[in-house]
Amino acid sequence: MAAENIDPRTPILVGCGDVTDMRTPVEQGRSPFDLMADAGRLALEDAGGTGTTDAIDTVAVLRLFVDSSPRFAATGLGSSANPPRSIARRLGLKAGREIYTHVGGNMPQSLVNTFAQAIADGEMRAALIVGGEALRTQLGVQRAGQEVSWAEDPGGEPELLGESRSGWSPHEEKHGLDAAISYYPLFEQAIRGRRGHTVEQHLQSMARLLEGFSSVAAVNPLATRREPMAAERLARVDADNRWIGFPYPRLMNANVFVDQASALIITSVGEARASGIPESKWIYLHGCADGHDHWHVTERENLYSSPAIRAGSALALDMAGIGTDELSYLDVYSCFPSAVEIACQELGLLEDDPRGLTVTGGLPYFGGPGNNYVTHSIAEMMRRLRREPGKYGLVTANGYYLTKHAFGIYSSLPVTGPWSREEPSRLQARLDALPKADFTETPTGRAVIETYTVMYDRKAPVQGIVFGREQDSGRRFVANTPPDGAVLQDLVDREGLGRPGSVRSMDGLNVFTPDR
Repeated sequence: MAAENIDPRTPILVGCGDVTDMRTPVEQGRSPFDLMADAGRLALEDAGGTGTTDAIDTVAVLRLFVDSSPRFAATGLGSSANPPRSIARRLGLKAGREIYTHVGGNMPQSLVNTFAQAIADGEMRAALIVGGEALRTQLGVQRAGQEVSWAEDPGGEPELLGESRSGWSPHEEKHGLDAAISYYPLFEQAIRGRRGHTVEQHLQSMARLLEGFSSVAAVNPLATRREPMAAERLARVDADNRWIGFPYPRLMNANVFVDQASALIITSVGEARASGIPESKWIYLHGCADGHDHWHVTERENLYSSPAIRAGSALALDMAGIGTDELSYLDVYSCFPSAVEIACQELGLLEDDPRGLTVTGGLPYFGGPGNNYVTHSIAEMMRRLRREPGKYGLVTANGYYLTKHAFGIYSSLPVTGPWSREEPSRLQARLDALPKADFTETPTGRAVIETYTVMYDRKAPVQGIVFGREQDSGRRFVANTPPDGAVLQDLVDREGLGRPGSVRSMDGLNVFTPDR
């Protein structure tokens, strides 16, 4: 299609920029707001055009971990009272709309999807989407006992966008489920059981999967872990690759202690022309979707599938009018192996797909900067598609615990006709109508393990978390094992899936004692 025939309201991505800093001494380290501003400058330079800065009427910032996790807020370095204005001031932007998102690794792609519709509807001229973390510096400052403050108040109050609900139920939290490192091992064990693998067989399978991610990171100058890691290394549990949440050793977990930021600029074809942005920079959003699985993990029918990934990806592909075989590039959200394995299952992809499953290297090796990883993956997808015009790329995004999902299909090829997506509430209504697990908060009697994990500190196993089923009723429950080192070690040394035992409930806390 000739450029002059494209609907001027068609949304396009026109600029991207990334920053990775793993070398600056922590005493000289930049705040996350300085990192984000640097990424924003790079995105503006990448877009070019004399009027790009003036066209930006919206600045959206991905929520920082310091504002969403007590673990990171406890460092006391502080934050901004209005992060989007902090960034806008650093970049000289006069945006009338300032947005700060709620928690979720899905939010970068979800913002692109939402803003694309707003641009197509004439409600937005151009937006800067930016996010970043400085957790490497934050950890170093904390360990050194330095007095550093990142607190600032540029005035105003940002608009909040996204889901404000907690990712876990109070009952789940009572049993130690309030973080990704404890939820994703439960998914992994369920997948292992579904595949009939022993622990060792599955460890090797996960290692082969992630070896491919590591190989991409090794040649990416923006990656934080560029040492190639063979499957043999990833599967070897030792002092440098200790258990975190069984069956995941350290090198299979997202690497959050990074200093990284990235930014995207989205606008319309008409604004891009008016701003003088070259057509060689334009990347079109051909398909997209947003949806979530049943909100609490204990509600889900099983822990080895994702109806939202299956339905959402199909909707995005249908909107783009292509199949998975027409995708040249993939970036599958990769916080832990289970996220990749389930996404491949639902998308119908092989885990050793010759196209590769990442363009960055993934969260364990490229880096996992909080809620902002997918901004990096979209930026890298843009660069690849610019270099190879006419090809398609898919980005998947995941928030909380395989809970919230977003999808984007991109290409340099123009979109035909007016741009519009299906109202997300329609997909969500279909997902909400799916069956839920029969669940009880007060289990009793004989039961069997459905899935489980053993959580470690730096030296030893400290907590067992079990999803079980009552033997007579089949109802699911969540419980802890007794805090006995021998019980915990036994669940690591011997098969726990399907193991019988007894469960009791007292004061809202359930304890499952496995048979020995």
